[in-house]
Amino acid sequence: MTFIWPSMLWLLALLPLLVLLYVWLLRKKRRTTVRLASVQVAKLALGRGPGWRRHVPPALMLLAVAAGLLAVARPTAIITLPLSERTIILAMDVSGSMRAEDVKPNRLVASQEAAKAFVNGLPREVRVGVVSFAGTAAVVQAPTVSREDVLAAIDRFQLQRGTATGSGVILSLATLFPDHGIEIQHLTGQRAFPGNDRDIRKPDAPPFKPVAPGSYASAAIIMLTDGQRTTGPDPLEAAKMAAERGVRVYTVGIGTTSGEIIGFEGWSMRVRLDEETLKNVSVLTHGEYFYAGTADDLKKVYEGLSSRMVVERKETEVSGLFAALGALLSVIAVGLSVWWFGRVA
Repeated sequence: MTFIWPSMLWLLALLPLLVLLYVWLLRKKRRTTVRLASVQVAKLALGRGPGWRRHVPPALMLLAVAAGLLAVARPTAIITLPLSERTIILAMDVSGSMRAEDVKPNRLVASQEAAKAFVNGLPREVRVGVVSFAGTAAVVQAPTVSREDVLAAIDRFQLQRGTATGSGVILSLATLFPDHGIEIQHLTGQRAFPGNDRDIRKPDAPPFKPVAPGSYASAAIIMLTDGQRTTGPDPLEAAKMAAERGVRVYTVGIGTTSGEIIGFEGWSMRVRLDEETLKNVSVLTHGEYFYAGTADDLKKVYEGLSSRMVVERKETEVSGLFAALGALLSVIAVGLSVWWFGRVA
């Protein structure tokens, strides 16, 4: 929790004045001469117990006043809260290179297992959608709270040729914002949703107003890929579209970064993970980039993302907290004064 103090904290400057007033009153009492009948009466006048007890109730009252002044200043704090509504789109690469076995048992299976574990670890109220992309992109599961449907969609992945990372991001955005008029057919060459033959742009779509990057807390995109774009829209242009809608894109790179020739099932292909582009996508959208060289690394990445996807940091006024603290300190001060001295000192 990080506190944000407003300018009204100058009110706390009154505290030293109150302390000085208390010290002045103590000295004034010492200068006053009072004749008492006996030493026992003097002890009773000073109160029962050690002399330090005389100062505890006033000190607590001063702290109560300080808490009250802080409450009047209406401070705020950055606190972490669970999200009540959240939609996550898993955009996953299903290009032919995902069959490579440098990540055991192979890249596709490792990514499927990690994604399924990630989905199972999310709260039930979080909606999850799945977009697959290779030469084109497709929505294999619309956002839903049904974990069974999401897991079944991940298991249905079919490998294809090409890598259209930009299409994967754009189609994910169209899935999150079906009323924003994103021209999927024009940009990617395929429909936004299976069975929907209408153009996604609506004639009465309201004008789009960009927001601050990373400001949309109700949704996020997690994109996993093992190669560089070979077709489709520029992923950086797609990232700008996501940034304008405030959606964070978390990118996960898996596989070879040096550009090696990978052979499997009697044929070979040259693949290279375009880390620079993936990092730029995450930077533009205020997301984060992760590299997973092994299946264990990939699981750890998804475990870390699971904890990030369900909370948000929010600025909240906490004046009530300080008001309650001030009231509590006041009650304690009065209680101790009555207990020790039989009166409210």
